[in-house]
Amino acid sequence: MNISIFGLGYVGCVSLGCLAKNGHNVVGVDTNATKVKQINSGLATIIEKDIDVIIQDGHAKGKIVATTDFDDAIKRTELSVVAVGTPSSQTGHLDLKYIFKVAEHFGEALKDKEDFHVIALRSTVMPGTVDKFSAMVENISGKKSGVHFSVVSNPEFLREGTAVYDYYHPPLTLIGSNCKQASDRIASLYSSLPAEVVITDVRVAEIMKYVNNTFHALKISFANEIGNICSAVDIDSHKVMEIFCMDKELNISPYYFKPGFAYGGSCLPKDLKGLQTLAHDLYVSAPVIENIDKTNQLQISRALDMITGLNKKKIAFLGLSFKAGTDDLRNSPAVTIIETLLGKGYDIQIYDRNVQLSKLTGTNKEYIDYHIPHLSKLLVNQLHEVEDAEVIVVNNREIEFIDFLLETESPAAVVDMARLPEPIRKRNNYFGINW
Repeated sequence: MNISIFGLGYVGCVSLGCLAKNGHNVVGVDTNATKVKQINSGLATIIEKDIDVIIQDGHAKGKIVATTDFDDAIKRTELSVVAVGTPSSQTGHLDLKYIFKVAEHFGEALKDKEDFHVIALRSTVMPGTVDKFSAMVENISGKKSGVHFSVVSNPEFLREGTAVYDYYHPPLTLIGSNCKQASDRIASLYSSLPAEVVITDVRVAEIMKYVNNTFHALKISFANEIGNICSAVDIDSHKVMEIFCMDKELNISPYYFKPGFAYGGSCLPKDLKGLQTLAHDLYVSAPVIENIDKTNQLQISRALDMITGLNKKKIAFLGLSFKAGTDDLRNSPAVTIIETLLGKGYDIQIYDRNVQLSKLTGTNKEYIDYHIPHLSKLLVNQLHEVEDAEVIVVNNREIEFIDFLLETESPAAVVDMARLPEPIRKRNNYFGINW
């Protein structure tokens, strides 16, 4: 395939060399004449393991050339990779002027190009950038997106120092596109790599680089705070984290990575508070750990705002315990929300078969009678008793709740804290907390 790479910096140079090594004919494009001259001399524009040899070899085989002529590069290639810089401002916003300057070049070049052209944005951009880039190309060229050209998001996940290795050993290849012809062509670039190609919505792909790197920063900061606490009590922090990472069922897994309602129960709040207290007593500052529960409280406030924002007074709650399959009410965020609504004069009904059963059998009766006797009076015995509610709040993903909502024709608004199945999520009166 004939490919043009816009931007000969870090990502552009690595992409240029690796695509040429894979057999493609690649044209590097940059406004910097020095970088263009380096590539045309068989020299890499960056210092990175193995890339110098790859560029030299690709140039010697005639697979790599470079130019400052944007128009010519676009017209002689069928696919373009945009890897220009998107530097961050002091306020944290990205400077996208180089991205949109490239969009102008594409708009001009595609005016009289007949062949379908695919443009892949590899640069780190904010969600919505692909749409804006595409609109600019349409407005300038007079061509139609999805018919004459298509812009896709194809973020890179290369680490400096191991970029070539990372290119050939990615955890996955991500393509954000609404055009099958374009996504298929981009996917073909990575067909030889040992990783799954994931094709998703454009905006999902655009935000992934931020999510990934923010989590990496969080992991480093969390590990350092654990290390600081361990050091203060003479514990081997590396041994602690080594054992931590051995748990692939919960610790290093998708298990807790599902946006939704706040956490609750006895273990998480109690043990988090215990570690926070230990750090405090040792005079160790641990701001990441110290603020975890604050984020949890913000999620409870978000849920409360969603419910009160509907301006309905008759509210039914499906699920009172902190998660499905249990009667445990300790630190349940649902309890917090219900008590707040009661204080504001709302009419509340609660259905939770597990809690009702434990109340009848006495297994959790002591907790209910001592901590929430006022809430136990709001429990109804049958699920159909909530049918006349104006708002139904679903706290747990119990099969019983799902079946009820699929079968009922209730006009009540549904506020979902547990991510219910798609047929329910498609309803006009549905509101999800994070989706």
